[in-house]
Amino acid sequence: MKKKILIAVAVVVVAGLLIGLTVMRAQSGYTKVLTGKVNRGEVASVVSGTGQIKPKTYVNIGATAFGRITHLYVKEGEKVKQGQTLATVENVQPEANVDAQKATIAAAKTDISSYIAAENTAQANLEKSKADLEQKKFDYDRYVSLYNDKLVSKQDFDAKKSAYDVSVATVNQNVAALAQAKAQTDSARGHLGMQVATLRSNVDSLNKTVSEAPFNGIVTNLPVREGETVVVGIQNAQGSTLMTLADMSVITAEVKVDETDIVNVALGQPADVTIDALPGKVFKGHVTEVGDQALLRSTGVATSQTTSGTEEAKDFKVVVTLDQPSDELRPGLSATAKITTAKKENALSIPIQALTMYTPTAPDSKGHVATVSASTGSTPAAKPQQGVFVVRNAKGKLKAVFVPVTTGITGATDIEVTSGLQAGDEIITGTYRVLRTLKDGTPVKRDTTPIPVKDTDSASGSS
Repeated sequence: MKKKILIAVAVVVVAGLLIGLTVMRAQSGYTKVLTGKVNRGEVASVVSGTGQIKPKTYVNIGATAFGRITHLYVKEGEKVKQGQTLATVENVQPEANVDAQKATIAAAKTDISSYIAAENTAQANLEKSKADLEQKKFDYDRYVSLYNDKLVSKQDFDAKKSAYDVSVATVNQNVAALAQAKAQTDSARGHLGMQVATLRSNVDSLNKTVSEAPFNGIVTNLPVREGETVVVGIQNAQGSTLMTLADMSVITAEVKVDETDIVNVALGQPADVTIDALPGKVFKGHVTEVGDQALLRSTGVATSQTTSGTEEAKDFKVVVTLDQPSDELRPGLSATAKITTAKKENALSIPIQALTMYTPTAPDSKGHVATVSASTGSTPAAKPQQGVFVVRNAKGKLKAVFVPVTTGITGATDIEVTSGLQAGDEIITGTYRVLRTLKDGTPVKRDTTPIPVKDTDSASGSS
């Protein structure tokens, strides 16, 4: 009985060895490969850049008057309206100057009124003297006739003549007095104009002690406190900037794009903006500005402004304006913009990793072979070609056939193929090591081994 069992076991072992040997022989000479299909679908070329959220319009509100801050009416992060009072600086002296100047103007107006009255008096005196002169002239003309006819004495004639001459002099005197009165009035009006101009200057100085919001926005920086003294100085100098106000009605993401990608970025291209502080939310936008100056990646300084470090990596500034601003956004939030530089619908595409460069050493797919040069007697070096390995069924056996292709736009994981392939073609996608050594016409076998997946839970538990 034992002998029969041993014989049966031996038969099974021999059969297993024969089967294994048969399988090994069948698989010998084959290369295991990963394959995929050529599909049609949407291919989009995307360029990424990182940066921060910035308002399109913001302003540093500086101190316009020297003095101590008496009131701060806003807090950092507060929303304000156009014309709203933000802060006031002590204004005792400017206000006193305005009041004094108003009093001076009131006195000047009173002086003008008195000069106008004097002018009217001078005008009345002139009219009276002119009327008197007319009467004296009639008397004088009559006495001239009477004197020539010897009807009046020389004494009476001289008296009339003297009265006439006095009236002429009086008229001239009143004309001069009227001119003087008018000159005084004009001078007073001129002085009044000077006083009014001085009042405008004083009012301007007083108004500069009050800071108002130039537009609707949000206070993004408030470096001063109530009671501190501010000075009129250089912008952003300590003690000269009261606060920073940002107009959040138009929000942008200012990002840096690598120099190798900037050539594909253009105005108007759509972009998806994500914010690190708001995970899961995507803000739509479009490119509104593309910088033309390269920025050193280490310092952010334009290459035109530095003489060192020009060989290091460079970026370009790109501004993406968000289509729908959100109240959740704040200036300075870290942002990532994914800009769609090209997009095609129903495009023929393959995985990027399937594309390879291959130097033919055997007849190509069209049957062409390298020729021997008559002058040198050597075979010209073949040029590498861009293409993919297609799986072909030749008499029941699968072979890798290299097919040159031309490509279009490149997506995140796929690349467009414009010629060389058709939808449904089976191509070799990996592994990378296999694609590096694969030859045209090599027998292949599909690798159906499942890709191992790491158990993150067990890994974390074991650690």
